[in-house]
Amino acid sequence: MNRKTLVLPAVMGLLAPVLAACGGSGGGAQGDDAIVVGTTDRFAASKEAPAPLDPAYAYDNAPWNVLRQTVQTLMATPDGGGDPEPEAAQKCGFTDTGSERYACTLREGLKFANGDPVTASDVKFSIDRALRLKADSGVFALLSTIDTVETRGDREVIFHLKTADATFPFKLSTPVAGIINPDDYDKNRLRDGFSVDGSGPYTLDATVKNDEIVKAVFTKNPHYKGQLDVRNDKVELRYFGSSTAMGTALQKGDISMMTRTMSPQQIKKLQNDKSTDISLIEQPGLEIRYLGFNTNAPQVKTKAVRQAVAQVINRGEIVSKVYGTGADPLYSMVPASLTGHSNSFFNEYGNPSTDKAAALLAKANVTTPVKLTLHYTTDHYGPATKDEFELLQKQLNDSGLFDVDIKGEKWTTYRPKEQKGEYGIFGMGWFPDFPDADNYLAPFLDKNNTINSPYANKEIRDDLIPQSRREADRLSASKSIEEIQTIVAQDVPLLPVWQGNQYVAARSDITGAERALNSSATLQLWELGQGVRS
Repeated sequence: MNRKTLVLPAVMGLLAPVLAACGGSGGGAQGDDAIVVGTTDRFAASKEAPAPLDPAYAYDNAPWNVLRQTVQTLMATPDGGGDPEPEAAQKCGFTDTGSERYACTLREGLKFANGDPVTASDVKFSIDRALRLKADSGVFALLSTIDTVETRGDREVIFHLKTADATFPFKLSTPVAGIINPDDYDKNRLRDGFSVDGSGPYTLDATVKNDEIVKAVFTKNPHYKGQLDVRNDKVELRYFGSSTAMGTALQKGDISMMTRTMSPQQIKKLQNDKSTDISLIEQPGLEIRYLGFNTNAPQVKTKAVRQAVAQVINRGEIVSKVYGTGADPLYSMVPASLTGHSNSFFNEYGNPSTDKAAALLAKANVTTPVKLTLHYTTDHYGPATKDEFELLQKQLNDSGLFDVDIKGEKWTTYRPKEQKGEYGIFGMGWFPDFPDADNYLAPFLDKNNTINSPYANKEIRDDLIPQSRREADRLSASKSIEEIQTIVAQDVPLLPVWQGNQYVAARSDITGAERALNSSATLQLWELGQGVRS
């Protein structure tokens, strides 16, 4: 068949170099009958991050995409977005009018992959462990509204919350709330390496070289009970060092599907090439890119400097010259497709203007040019990141108001340095934990935030975030959400740049590819099957 482009509608982060058999039996790593999927979303174990696949630590898209295949959560977000639905649970819901008491009943006969029963006490162990360990990744903050976890019998779990949190069902769908077996995980320390044991749709066999995962083979878990319809027996996720190598493997038939991250050039070629049997599937996404500011760093501590950067950068030029159809300019931390989005940065700064930026600096008595260094990761967000930062550098330097250097570093050292506050300005991306505006604001602005930002706005933390979480109707939360976005645009602790689309390219012998990656960049490998698409 000829290549076709499918455009889907928008919808609501240490082992020796040997083969490591992780998490259950079954599924060799030979790829004989497996559907083979390529990705450049690599991750590694390191001294700073020795436990990349522990649910109490993992807080990055790549390890989460492994955990979502292997570790079950009480709730799960449906393929098309919307409100979470029971997964390991048979039913869940708030039992009060104030969204402060949430009860779940587990499915009958639920088992871990090794055959052990899953009980309410295992759920309590898993949640309490994440909150006790308080991993420096900051993922535990997703569960920060929990006061106590109560169990009744083997199947009932009751969450007593410190404060109203209408987003709590979403948080129970994230891997940090994954149910793990107390026999396999120490309650007082993280589990190092790449082993995973859970009750999800698959078990995992991982190939690890130089402390980095290079292949993950997922084999169907015969004990799995949940809402997912697993359409295959085995999927191999193969990790590539570059999008070029991944694309070559797809063309040769070594893999049947590739996902993030493809380069803009690859996407354009697949969009225009009519001569292959490879389909490009395009889906509006909820991925964003932004600049973070360490507001204690001397070079950007003055608010006027951050505001002037916001006034100068040209998002439209970045999108058109670097990403093409793969992205859209973004004027808020909240993506344009989510309830509560406001174009707060455009409302505050309008079109790029050197004159307005100069006036901001002059009013604050800032001497120009301001010397800055923009930091970015060379190997985490795709091959176009360097091009993006070179263009940002040019835009700021061409204004005459800044003297900007850029520095790239590998993710394994970049992320720890960012968390330690070693960068004044740094580029980051965000894939949502769940599709709600709260998840694009609270993780960066609340206490224990994921980027360890020193910025603390009392109104945001004490009033606006709690107000928004009291609203079960998320449309009613828009007023508080929009006020937060306005304050962020004025203070600029964060600077949104663009919102990206999601792409999958698949050969014609694979079905379900259009459902294999949702708008939150979550891999849904259970959707894939073998057979010729019509």
